[in-house]
Amino acid sequence: MKKNNTLKTQKRILILSGILIFLFSLLIGRIAYIQFIDGNRLSKEAIEQQTRDRMINAKRGTIYDRNGKQLAVSADVETVNLSPATVREDGDPQKCADVLSQVLKMERETILEKINSNVSYVMVKRKVEKEQADAIREAGLTGVYMDADTKRYYPYNNIASHIIGFTGTDNQGLLGIEQKYDNILKGQYGRIVTARNADGTEMPYKYDRYYTPEDGSDITLTIDVSIQHFLEKHLDQALTDLQLANGAAGIIMDVKTGEILAMATKPDFDLNEPLLVTDPAEKQRIEAISDSTERGNATQEYLNKLWRNKAVVDSYEPGSTFKIITSAMALEENVVSLQDSFNCTGSYKVAKETIGCWKHAGHGVLNLTGALMNSCNPAFMQIGARIGQDTFYKYYKGFGFTEKTGIELYGETSGIFYPAGSFNEVELATASFGQGPVVTPLQMISAISAVANDGKLMKPHLLKNITDAGGTILQSFDPVEIRQVISPQTSQIMRGLMEAVVSEGTGNKAYLEGFRIGGKTGTSEKIPRGNSKYVASFAGIAPANDPQVAILLLLDEPPVGNHMGGTIASPLAAKILDDVLRYMDIEPELPDGEAVEGDAEVPSVSGMNLTEARQIISQSGLRCVVEGNGSVVNAQVPNPGVVIARNGTVIVYTGDARPSNSVQVPSVIEKSFEEAKSILEKAKFQFNPTGIENTTQNAVAQSQSITPGEYATIGSEITVEFSYQTATPPQTES
Repeated sequence: MKKNNTLKTQKRILILSGILIFLFSLLIGRIAYIQFIDGNRLSKEAIEQQTRDRMINAKRGTIYDRNGKQLAVSADVETVNLSPATVREDGDPQKCADVLSQVLKMERETILEKINSNVSYVMVKRKVEKEQADAIREAGLTGVYMDADTKRYYPYNNIASHIIGFTGTDNQGLLGIEQKYDNILKGQYGRIVTARNADGTEMPYKYDRYYTPEDGSDITLTIDVSIQHFLEKHLDQALTDLQLANGAAGIIMDVKTGEILAMATKPDFDLNEPLLVTDPAEKQRIEAISDSTERGNATQEYLNKLWRNKAVVDSYEPGSTFKIITSAMALEENVVSLQDSFNCTGSYKVAKETIGCWKHAGHGVLNLTGALMNSCNPAFMQIGARIGQDTFYKYYKGFGFTEKTGIELYGETSGIFYPAGSFNEVELATASFGQGPVVTPLQMISAISAVANDGKLMKPHLLKNITDAGGTILQSFDPVEIRQVISPQTSQIMRGLMEAVVSEGTGNKAYLEGFRIGGKTGTSEKIPRGNSKYVASFAGIAPANDPQVAILLLLDEPPVGNHMGGTIASPLAAKILDDVLRYMDIEPELPDGEAVEGDAEVPSVSGMNLTEARQIISQSGLRCVVEGNGSVVNAQVPNPGVVIARNGTVIVYTGDARPSNSVQVPSVIEKSFEEAKSILEKAKFQFNPTGIENTTQNAVAQSQSITPGEYATIGSEITVEFSYQTATPPQTES
């Protein structure tokens, strides 16, 4: 009996020990799980319970034009936040609601809802200006915090809107360069970590840890805001005057480097208010939609179309502007010479198809120059047949029409063409005069630039460099030559042919007195054929003898009857190039060898249209410098009637620009003739050299009529006395 009791006791002890060991094992396992597996999560939750972490936006980098003018800049603002528990426990909820609603122009009930919410931290309002933030600070509200933030401003509003793009409420880039280079521009967020009690209120002692945000890098673009203004000003006017149903686009490119100097799509939008529906008819249509979801969709559809960059995203048939490319192919392959002749009877039969010329009566017998000048389709069908399908495709690809250019913007398309070796005889014929190939404006201007640039196809680009907040260059973007497409000899011939088109041919309305302009007009019917919708275009270079810029203009769906490229696109190109070439200080060539020596009387141009004022000043043998972005002259320096040296400068002021009374006179002593001239003209003084005989070589300034450092009225004449510096004879060995 005793033995049985002992066995029972031992059994109970074993069972109890097993249970204890099992429970202890579970406890050890749980501790291990918490420590090694779930530790990071629990640690994070503990930190979140004990601290409040507030993000601080970094200052977004500035976007500049090529001359350092700010296109997009971030200003300091603040974000108003509050801790609901702290306001309720330690503060005055009613006072808080009163002050915030009054200062921030918000509904009081909205503020109270935030104060009574069951969250640890809530944002009240972003992008609060300094004056408002200071007023809240002065109120001494417990549980309300102001965190540093930035707000994006675009000083030029609509200018270059499709290139620059804009940002959202969180300062993220949403379009254009702002979107493409968001990671570079946005910088690194900062943080403020604050301790708090378990109930969510602040600790009774101050505990803040501040992590400084890192400002974003700056970006300098290749565009020139003045050239951009010229392009946009004239496109805006064309949009209205020509009643373009589907807008317009234009690009101006540096022929030699591929740098985009200007790129515009019309209509455009204000970068400071990118979500506004500004078109009155569209606004009325959208507001008439009763369903809120449908109204929102209609608004977004309108904005998406408005934000679309036609110069990069859209494609079109180039029409007769493509004849420049066909001519270059034929000359390079030696299948055509300038002396070859082509007969145009008004149509030309290819296979079983008879394809007409725009001139139904025909052009008769033409050489290559005449064919391009008169934009003769039958002549170019004959030229295309000489080139052949395979060779045509080789050059089509060589000029970059089968690939994206790689421009630094999202959404670029690559155009459409027949597959290699599969397009037939008729398709070759129509492609030769620009019907069939579908290209982007960016591809087209790149190819035209290659024709003019000794045959070198350059990569078009928008970025010059990226710099840090201190101005140190982090990355530069040099010109990139993609390939040599045609020879320099062919390029030289093509420049002459393009100039003939403007001086004597269908592009004559692009002629600009004193400047050598080359180009080609285009009129293409949109698909489907017969819909009476056209694209009028002009592709050109200037000056034709030494091209500096290329220009491409697209006028989309002008009214039928006034839809020809030679009629509406050519004169528009002349207006734009007149502004651009003079701004670039490319001097007009005076007719009949007219001299520039002697004096000229300054004409009166105040109150005139800027284009008219420029013409009058130029006819007087003087140069014109424009200040401001207006279209009407409101002031000028020097005053009318003042006699200055021929080729001197007249400064005209437009828009809000006004002449200041005086500026400090720079020193030109010991400067060369060219240096002295440049310094004084940049300071907006008249340069009157004396002591110069037959040459300016080795001439050095000895004195100037106004002492350096003194102040003089802008436009004043400064006489500079020069003498010749004797050249040091070369040293020879004895």
